[in-house]
Amino acid sequence: MAEESDLERSEAPSQRRLEQAREEGQVARSQDLSAFAVLLAGTGGLWFAGERIFTGAGEMMARSLRFDAGVTDENLMTTLLVRDSVDVWLLAAPLLLVVLAVALFAPMGLSGWLFSAKPLEPNFSRLNPLDGFKRMVSGKALAELGKALAKALLIGSAGALVIWSQAGAFSGLSGRPLPVAIAETASLVLWSVAVVVGAMLLIVACDVPLQLWQHFSKLRMSREDLRKEMRETEGDPQVKAAVRNQQRQMARRRMMADVPKADVVVTNPSHYAVALAYAEGGMGAPRVVAKGTELVAARIREIAAAHRIPVLESPPLARALYRHAEIGDEIPETLYTAVAEVLAYVFQLRRYRSHGGAAPRPLGAVAVPAGLDPAEASSTGAGR
Repeated sequence: MAEESDLERSEAPSQRRLEQAREEGQVARSQDLSAFAVLLAGTGGLWFAGERIFTGAGEMMARSLRFDAGVTDENLMTTLLVRDSVDVWLLAAPLLLVVLAVALFAPMGLSGWLFSAKPLEPNFSRLNPLDGFKRMVSGKALAELGKALAKALLIGSAGALVIWSQAGAFSGLSGRPLPVAIAETASLVLWSVAVVVGAMLLIVACDVPLQLWQHFSKLRMSREDLRKEMRETEGDPQVKAAVRNQQRQMARRRMMADVPKADVVVTNPSHYAVALAYAEGGMGAPRVVAKGTELVAARIREIAAAHRIPVLESPPLARALYRHAEIGDEIPETLYTAVAEVLAYVFQLRRYRSHGGAAPRPLGAVAVPAGLDPAEASSTGAGR
């Protein structure tokens, strides 16, 4: 089997592609659905209001054709004409308004409300006769021609079936009284239209899925299109990586600038380094001003040494601070006691350096609560 090309339009359209097509006025539309809805509304309106419309129209026609020798004034004739015109409008207005509303809202049944000025923009390429001829002989045009012929055949067959089945009723109308003949004719016409509506329903049931399939097929994308869209929406991966790298470097420089403000640097001694600062009365608990591993930890130790910041080795505490405290945050309450021991020693050492006196006793091992040292947790897991 041949390997699928990245340029082959084999992928479903993305949500952004669908939204762009909608903004350009490209949505699935079914003219047959709109025609069916209008025909159904008109048939339903005539079915329920046809008798009232027929009766009212007959009365107005009889009144209008009645000879009245006294009507010779042109102004009076104009008044009567306007009155009859208004009566005709009021009689037919409900049906016409229903049909108009259905004609306006039926297209929304497939793709919802859409207003786009894009199709109204001038496009002179449409005036190219060669392109027009290509569209006329294209596969899509031939398919539309086939659909039109099939619809005409189906609807014509439905109409012929009605006429053939009701041939006796039609031929017997001539022997009926006029009111009865008119009523039976209206009934036959309505039944004929109902059959046509049924045929249209079958056409719509086939056309709507076809239009949806054609619309989505037209918008299908290749893998390269998807990658391009992802780059446009989310940014080029290489550019994003460079930006992230720049952000890390800037954050690292800001962090290194805060190391001289630290009171102590706790190390592992070489793998971890965490710089702590505490101002009595200025903060609730000591804060982490910098932390890092490997090369970053080495750089923190260098800056601390250059600024005479005490560097203390306490591997469990260094690992616990690195794992459970973020830069700029206060240390966890569970580490208060351990950090307090370290800071007490640092303040004693600072007093000794500035005022002299007895040297502070060396800081022994600082105990860390169980479960906070990552190395302890990993060794316990390995033992199990």
